[in-house]
Amino acid sequence: MRFPRWLILFLTCFPAWGATKPHVIAFAKWTTVKILSGPDEDRTVDLKVRPLYVDGKLKEYTFGLPHEITERVFVVLRVVRVNDTLPTETSAQWVWQRGGWISIDRMNGHLSPVSLPDFDVEGSATSWYRDYAAYCGITSDGKLRYALVIQMGRRKPILRKSLGDVTEAGSTCPAPKWQRQPPRVTFDDKSGPLTYTVHGSVAEIESDDDSNE
Repeated sequence: MRFPRWLILFLTCFPAWGATKPHVIAFAKWTTVKILSGPDEDRTVDLKVRPLYVDGKLKEYTFGLPHEITERVFVVLRVVRVNDTLPTETSAQWVWQRGGWISIDRMNGHLSPVSLPDFDVEGSATSWYRDYAAYCGITSDGKLRYALVIQMGRRKPILRKSLGDVTEAGSTCPAPKWQRQPPRVTFDDKSGPLTYTVHGSVAEIESDDDSNE
């Protein structure tokens, strides 16, 4: 029995429809821009940024180095241009501002924001290990600091420990330090280092005896 020519072409092309098209994700060259800084945005600082392209299309501007979560997913900090024009001004005024972390999926080319509670774009130096993010968070009122550990895919922090008043301790703190086997993270606090051991989705503080060992 002979099949119609159109049916043969249809069956020949059908497997290609289900194939996954690879996405090309690339960073362009670095360039330096000036961004607003400080609580009153009364000063500018230089920041090195570079564009992020997906399949040749500009998706975001980023700064800092990316962190590989898996062979498929990585995270990086974004920077955005915002309209700073006042209602009384006739010409557009554009300024650069730091943004938060975004994740990029190499398989589907999808970009999505990473939810980090109390993350401060200037004061939260983030340290990544596997799919964990450790940083000093600052409350929205700017008064309190917290030691935070977030695991990708979980809504609630696995660690949220108060580090005291911002006015007393300063608005920034160094990036936490990670160790492996077992995974543990150390925050530099004004009263001394605080080390937590991470067991899956649980973080437990180490005792003095454990630290000495």
